[in-house]
Amino acid sequence: MKYHFCSSGAFLFIFIILLTICLSIEARTYNPSGKIVGKMPPVSEHTKATLTINSFEKGGDGGGPSKCDGKYHSNNTPIVALSTRWYNNGKRCSHYITIYGNGRSVKAKVVDECDSTKGCNDDIVDASKAVWKALGVKESGSDWGEMKIFWSDA
Repeated sequence: MKYHFCSSGAFLFIFIILLTICLSIEARTYNPSGKIVGKMPPVSEHTKATLTINSFEKGGDGGGPSKCDGKYHSNNTPIVALSTRWYNNGKRCSHYITIYGNGRSVKAKVVDECDSTKGCNDDIVDASKAVWKALGVKESGSDWGEMKIFWSDA
C-alpha cells in the first residue's frame, strides 16, 4: 500500500496559513484630510528617496522652527526633515538616519517633517547643507539640490 505525502489535510493547513497572512496585512490608505490611515510599514534596510536641500536656520527657506523641538538649527549640523510617511507622526524625532549617496554615507538627526499634505513629495529626505557636504556633493555640481539616495534608520 502506498501513502501520499501531500494529503488534503496538509493542503488545507497550508491554505489556512496563507489566508491568515494575507488577511493580516494592513494597507495604507489616505482619508480625505490627507492623513495616513493604517499601520506604517517598516522602513527597509535601504529605502530609496530623493534628497533635497533645506535651510533650518531662522529666516531660511525651511519656514518656521523645526517640528520636533520647536527650534531653529544651523546649516552646519547634519539634520533632516522626512516626508510625512517616514516622519510617522514624530516617532522618528531626534533619531538618527544614515544617508547613502555619491559613494559616501552620513548620519543625520531627524528634526522636522516635510509635510506631504502641503506639497512635499512622499519620498523626500530634506537635508541641511552639512549633509550635502558630508556626501561630497559640490555646490557647483549638477546633483546639488536634488539627487537620488538611499537611507536607513541608524
